Amino acid sequence: MLKKRVLVTGADGFIGSHLVELLLVNNYQVTALAQYNSFNSWGWLDSISAHPDLTVVSGDVRDPHFCQKISQNIDVIFHLAALIAIPYSYSAPQSYVETNISGTLNLCQAAVDNQVSRFVHTSTSEVYGTAQYVPIDEKHPLQAQSPYSASKIGADAMAMSFYNAFDLPLSIARPFNTYGPRQSARAIIPTIISQIANGEKKIKLGDLTPTRDFNYVADTCRGFLAIAESEQAIGEVINIGSNFEISMADTLNLIKEIMHSDVEFVTDMQRIRPEKSEVFRLWCDNNKIIDLTGFTPKFSIKEGLTETVNWFLKPDNLKQYKHNIYNV
Repeated sequence: MLKKRVLVTGADGFIGSHLVELLLVNNYQVTALAQYNSFNSWGWLDSISAHPDLTVVSGDVRDPHFCQKISQNIDVIFHLAALIAIPYSYSAPQSYVETNISGTLNLCQAAVDNQVSRFVHTSTSEVYGTAQYVPIDEKHPLQAQSPYSASKIGADAMAMSFYNAFDLPLSIARPFNTYGPRQSARAIIPTIISQIANGEKKIKLGDLTPTRDFNYVADTCRGFLAIAESEQAIGEVINIGSNFEISMADTLNLIKEIMHSDVEFVTDMQRIRPEKSEVFRLWCDNNKIIDLTGFTPKFSIKEGLTETVNWFLKPDNLKQYKHNIYNV
């Protein structure tokens, strides 16, 4: 059988690079899109060994002509390219519209024009906002509590319009909070680990009262692949999560236990979101993905955090993080 030809946008990022590795293991032929830059950096793809089924291209999803070109002779598109940092969206909201909404439009149009057979668009649990009920299923109302979440709500709607209007065989994967090796220090788990690993005695964090449904990156990627391989998933919005809720404070304490640390927590006011913008509770109902694909998470929160800590403790990995600077 011919190998399926897959395009992964945002492949140079945290989740994207792990997804590329999973696809290669599962015998896909992968074209990985890294955002163009003059340094010829491929982001986290630079840490992946050369593979005969991997081709890396540099470019930008904001360019519709480029999207048309890279979508030719592709069977499946995993669209992960996006601006995702919530604090930066307060400062540069137009950038989020251009990348997240217009970029999605460009990829969807290219997929239709090039007759791509499957398209998996990446959403986020942030579109739900603070839970109105728990666990959160796919019918939960959408709430734009930040320019980032507003742009992702718009991107999701744009993607689904191509399923409805043009019969693009599309699914929307909606992962809850993913963590693991390579994650940016803008997220709480790498922030905690990197500060402890660098010997800090007081950990600077924001509000520790919100809860999240954390998911180890290997599980999130398995969820993406399960959705792409399910015919029943076409035309559906599907949560990827663990159906497990934990507070930021309890997450900190669990990391302290794993790292045998007695650090103290200090509130850093620049890390506090505006009150109406903070999402205080996220807890995933994952029944739909189980029913449609049979997917279930493999990693408990403690197992996933242990894997993540072990990765960060390797000197070559840790030195890539500026632990003493607030990463927006």
